[in-house]
Amino acid sequence: MRKTVFSILCLEGAVLSFNVAAAPALIPSISKEFGSSQFFTGNIIWLYMVPYGIAALLYGPLSRSIDPKKIELVCFSFFSLSNLLAAFARNIYLFFCARFLMGVFGASVIPLVLILISRYAGPGERGKLVGFFFSATFVASLSGLFLSAVIPWRLIFFIPAAFGFLLLIHMWMYLPGFKEQGGRPAVNYRAALRNKKIALIFSYIFSVSFLYHGVQQWLSVYFSSALQLNQFFISVLLTLTSFSGIFGEIAGGWCSDRVGRETTAGLGISLMVISVFLLTIGLPGWALAGIMVVWGFGWTLNHAGLSTMLTDLPKDLINEAAGLNSSVRFIAGGLGVMAGGVLMPRGFQRGFAVFGCGLIALAFIARRYFLSGTKQRRVQ
Repeated sequence: MRKTVFSILCLEGAVLSFNVAAAPALIPSISKEFGSSQFFTGNIIWLYMVPYGIAALLYGPLSRSIDPKKIELVCFSFFSLSNLLAAFARNIYLFFCARFLMGVFGASVIPLVLILISRYAGPGERGKLVGFFFSATFVASLSGLFLSAVIPWRLIFFIPAAFGFLLLIHMWMYLPGFKEQGGRPAVNYRAALRNKKIALIFSYIFSVSFLYHGVQQWLSVYFSSALQLNQFFISVLLTLTSFSGIFGEIAGGWCSDRVGRETTAGLGISLMVISVFLLTIGLPGWALAGIMVVWGFGWTLNHAGLSTMLTDLPKDLINEAAGLNSSVRFIAGGLGVMAGGVLMPRGFQRGFAVFGCGLIALAFIARRYFLSGTKQRRVQ
């Protein structure tokens, strides 16, 4: 894959991700401005994730009949406009609408990136490219989280809008066409899910995304309402999650190519289990910083291993697998956020314990059933 093309794809991922991690950290500030409760404002998370997950199902198969470049130019234009709408929203309901549209149009990026890596990169370099792409998204998330502590929350949505419009010019000028010769618009999700390997991977992805987001997206509310931390310290703690994620994605991509995809994913979920249970015992602030580092590193190791598995799937099913990846992750994540919204008001420690037990159960079941059915020999 040409470096210029891959660089543009990484910049797309960065614009997409700039405010994804910052949005949960901004819940207290947005609630204060619009006069809504923090738990009500927390709905901005699933109102982004669920439409994202549903729309992601369209883009993989659609890229068989329409050039992915054209899809991205249209979707990225509307994604940037949606960010602009969020930046100038005058009430919480208009802000919710903007987040909904950001999910619908932002969902095009990652499925198409995975398809292109699978199509144009060899097996021995896919893990590296996947790792670098997602590390770029975490660099952007880190930047957004850092800035959320020091600038007005509306700028967190204006910045990706501005950069998105600038990037559109470069996408139009430098991205080549990617349309498949003789591409067909057929949608083969049923055939994809009949494949045992694909079904196992996506069962795992659904479960781990549900559990991760059930914890992650309520951390800012926990830090604010339970620990009484201010916006600066909330953003710092969540920034550490993204900071460790940068290295977790790179390490995960390297490990996926060297020691195996399933080993990398398994190590990641083990670190997640450790960190979520540490949240239940009321540790001081300095310890919370360490927990956030381990939590972010574990999630991204797991993410890189699973994402690289997808690029190894049969070529005739990669479009569906790429669409399912984003769809399953975000629908499951949105459902996890809603489940957290039910559990966390009854006690954060109890909620963390429930999700932690879920991660333990998933780790044991995955070792026997999910990942054992997806063994990938190390690429030499």
